[in-house]
Formats: sequence, structure tokens, C-alpha cells
Amino acid sequence: MLTPERHQLILALLKEKEVVTVHELVNTTNASESTIRRDLSELEEKRYLKRVHGGASILHRKLEEPTVLEKVKKSEQEKVAIAAYAASLIKDKDSIYVDAGTTTEQMIHHITAKQIVIVTNGLNIALTARQYDCKIILIGGELKAGTMAVIGRGAATGMGQYRFDKCFLGMNAFDLTHGFTTPDPEEAYIKQLALSYSDEKYVLCDSQKYGEVTFAKVADISEAMIITDDRINPTEAEKVRKLTRCKVVKL
Repeated sequence: MLTPERHQLILALLKEKEVVTVHELVNTTNASESTIRRDLSELEEKRYLKRVHGGASILHRKLEEPTVLEKVKKSEQEKVAIAAYAASLIKDKDSIYVDAGTTTEQMIHHITAKQIVIVTNGLNIALTARQYDCKIILIGGELKAGTMAVIGRGAATGMGQYRFDKCFLGMNAFDLTHGFTTPDPEEAYIKQLALSYSDEKYVLCDSQKYGEVTFAKVADISEAMIITDDRINPTEAEKVRKLTRCKVVKL
């Protein structure tokens, strides 16, 4: 099979499955593992795909934004590990900001600190946190049905009333050059405010989001500590650590 044919086959399979392994591609193309890895490197350089541990994943469109229901089904094991570590950073009597998102929602289940105050723009966060012994402040504004995030002028005004010991943000993508990004500029602005109002700043991002870039920039990655999982390529993790603190949790 010629190289262009392999490349077309790889991209077609990615379009169908979103994530493929090197082993799958070897079996599909009858090419060697070294050839497939070289193909993936070439396609990544051309921004047709993203290399991930053991294979490749599709690059998403910059305005593409999955709903909560779509996100909750992805990377479940990674989210639990990331969330558990993030929750361990919360101390008694902390005031924290918890961003709307599925990984941040998972974090709520692991919090053991007492007498904390949670401020959030996530309806899902507030509904989950009501089960626990903590004070919850849900900021007002426009509700995005798909992500259950509150945004807009009302949310920005509400955020300005508080200051936080720690903030925990979800993010659609993180990249060495382009930083933290999310599809919606209004959500990006709320995340920026949370960073500016917090003493300690954490971004919870599973490894599949590394190397992705979406429409609206939130901040450079140097502006927050990243908590991710050990499916991130170790070489890439070291590149991240040169720019910011990064905790890689084991699965």
C-alpha cells in the first residue's frame, strides 16, 4: 500500500472511531509498526490528527463543544483519578471556586474537607454538592443548557463579589503554545475571572485534551497548575513541566 493510501485509510478510520491504536492500524494496513508511527508523525505535523499514548486521536474543530452528557462518557477512569487528587488539595475552611464540567463535578464526590464554601457557575456542580456538608453559592446569569454552565454579564458580576483560596477549572484543551482554550468566549471570560480571583489555581484536564486547541484562549499554561493522567506522553509531560507545575496522576 502506498503512503498516500495509508494516510487516507488512517484518517478515514479516525473519522469513524475518533481514537485508534497503532495495533489497529498495523492490522488494517498490513504495514509495520515503525511505518505506522512514522505515518502518524507526518499526519500530526500537518495537523490532521493528534498523537496519543499508543495511537492517535482526531483533532476537533475549534468551535466544537460536547454536551455534559457526551463528556461524561469519555475518559471516565482518568477523570476519577484526576478528581480524587484535586479534592485532596482542599483543606478545612477553604473558599473554593469550582468550574462547570464533568471532571470538576467528579471532584465533589471526593472532598473530605469540612466547613468549606463552594462558589460555582455550574448547575451540575451545585446539584451534586448539595448532597454534602458545605455551603454552596451558585452565581447568576445565562444558563447554557448543553454544558450546564452559567455565563454572561450576571455571572461576571457575581464572580466579582468573591475571592478564593483555590479554583479548580475544567478545560477543553491545553497546548504548549496556545495555552488553555475553550470553545465559548463567554465561558473563557468566566474562567479568566476565576484565575484572577484565586490564590491557588488548578486546571483539571485529562491527557486526551493535550495538544488540542479550541476557539477562545483562557490563559497561558504557566498561569495554573495542571492535573492530568499518566496516559500523557512522558516526553510531552516534561515539556509541560518546564512551563508550569504539572501533576500526572496514575491510573
